[in-house]
Amino acid sequence: MTSSVINGLWVEDTGLGEEVFLCIHGLGGTSNFWSPILGAFGNYRVIRPDLAGAGRNSSVSGSLTIQGHVESLIKILDILNITKVHLVAHSMGTIIAQHLAVNYPHRVLSMSLFGPLSAPADGAREATRNRAKQARTGNAAMQEIADAICKAATSSETKNERLVTLALIRESIMRQSPDGYALNCEALAEAEKAEIERLDLPVLLVTGDEDGVGTPEGTQALAHRLKNVQQFVLQGCGHWTVYEKPFECIRLITDFYKKLGL
Repeated sequence: MTSSVINGLWVEDTGLGEEVFLCIHGLGGTSNFWSPILGAFGNYRVIRPDLAGAGRNSSVSGSLTIQGHVESLIKILDILNITKVHLVAHSMGTIIAQHLAVNYPHRVLSMSLFGPLSAPADGAREATRNRAKQARTGNAAMQEIADAICKAATSSETKNERLVTLALIRESIMRQSPDGYALNCEALAEAEKAEIERLDLPVLLVTGDEDGVGTPEGTQALAHRLKNVQQFVLQGCGHWTVYEKPFECIRLITDFYKKLGL
């Protein structure tokens, strides 16, 4: 495994082979979000960046946008001389992935989207902007945000039986830069739907039955806009899909790509 700064972002680069997977984490996540399911990709090459404003990339000049994230990821692929990828994404990362696939369709072979959403619900935009304001007050606020997310965005099963998972989610959020997290909240609050009806590529959608962000109903609506889609709802799972149900996610990814001949 190599870990290096590419286009100003820390990037994990593992594996070999012609097939390449680009993994895009969500708000409050880092490249480590994908660690529990790396086994699903076998020996294929996996690119896992920390998005701008997240994880080790805490220093940001100016604002952040979904399209800005797209262009940063494309630049990383260009520098690495990677022409085509399979996109794997979570939460806000699924919005980035959809825009990347629409804007650069010749570079995307498939998408696997976990806790997917096309854009925030109208009622969630102001709440997300308010969370940005809260985050900017400092590390104590980040702890409060982490505790609230652990409570609201995980399943009852996770809260009762997977205390290590709760600790992992809490740690991921608490270690974010307050300003970087706030900038990504604002990017999410302004996100718009991508024109995914134009896409003709295989898509896997996975959500939890207790996911209040990438809801089963919202995921179903997203599926209706796609031409070639497989959809699954995991029982006893909230929004932090890969952390809450890693083995189930590995099975779904493995089956999905096996059908694609990988």
